[in-house]
Amino acid sequence: MFEAILWKPAIRWHVRRIEVLKPVRFMNLRRNEVGSKISVSNVAKSMNGSGIDLSIYADDPSERAQRASLLLRDVAYRVHADLEVRADRQDPMPPQKYHVMFERRAENGQWVNQPYLGCREFAARVRLVTESVNEPAPIGETRALGWMLHDLDFTDPADPQPVFFRAQMTAGVIEVSTEGAAP
Repeated sequence: MFEAILWKPAIRWHVRRIEVLKPVRFMNLRRNEVGSKISVSNVAKSMNGSGIDLSIYADDPSERAQRASLLLRDVAYRVHADLEVRADRQDPMPPQKYHVMFERRAENGQWVNQPYLGCREFAARVRLVTESVNEPAPIGETRALGWMLHDLDFTDPADPQPVFFRAQMTAGVIEVSTEGAAP
């Protein structure tokens, strides 16, 4: 979400804390998707005038795939993150400039791409919170949430590896730590 507001090769965001502001509720969602895609060779042949039909018919049962998802619903979070200015960056911009850029963009509702939660279909409404005086408190619930995706490790760009952390919500607060994280 932070990268959706400000992404630059010279910076990296580290989510440190997530405050859950509404009770945890789930919903099931089933959706139909097309199970195949048009081959590159058929596209090339069609571009060369072969007259190949590139259509995929979603009504054809052999083309459909039904996906079931268990989703969180009616969510509200307050997310805290640190902005790291990379030491190996190529630009001469002072680190404070990135903080100012982020705050300006967040206050104005500007982003590089639409912020979302989990999947692009689930767009997020985002606003900058500078003072939590009139903001809701986290929920009072405590529970283990299991393994959650933390990030992708791009040490080998050809084979990025997921990094998970064991999430524990205490009084509505999840402290994000990669200590003991699992690849």
